[in-house]
Parts: sequence; C-alpha cells; structure tokens
Amino acid sequence: MLPLSKPKILAKDFDFAATLPDWRVNLVTQELERVFVFVDFKSAFQFMTLCANFAEELDHHPDWSNSWNKVSVRLSTHSMKALTELDITMASAMDQFALQVSP
Repeated sequence: MLPLSKPKILAKDFDFAATLPDWRVNLVTQELERVFVFVDFKSAFQFMTLCANFAEELDHHPDWSNSWNKVSVRLSTHSMKALTELDITMASAMDQFALQVSP
C-alpha cells in the first residue's frame, strides 16, 4: 500500500482540464467522472483488473460499473467528502491502464 495517511484536498484552483482532460469534474458532488470505451468485453475487463490491483495498492477504490465494452467511473475521496490527491493519482493511472489495453 502506498504511504498516504491523510490525503490532501485539492486546491480550489486545481487545473483539472490540464491534468485530466478526458475527465468531467462535478464540484457539487465532488466527483471525477469518465466513461472508458474498449473494443470488447475482454478488454474492458482487462482494464478493470489493472485498475482493481492498483486500487488495492493505493487503498482508494473507484465507484464503477461495466456494460460490455464500457466502464463508467466515478472517483471521490468519500472519507474527506472532497476531491483529493488520491483521486488524481487513481484517475491518471486509469488513463494509463486504458492506453495499455487499447493503444
């Protein structure tokens, strides 16, 4: 597990568009949202497996659902009722895992 005892809440002026251009930010619910689309179910599941393993290491788990080739993701640090560095780390990793699965 990565050593983060209490995640840092993101600054109010955090530049989500520059850091995570493919993610939507919902400041009302304090969530990051994205839908990943893959060529088939096997690729979507491969992506979810990579993400699940990293989420366990990070001890930060996505709210997500899968429908055949689509994986819908919502990230938030529920314990802080805010977006934190954990959400940015997880979202960035998910972006990289998606590229690994379907370059």
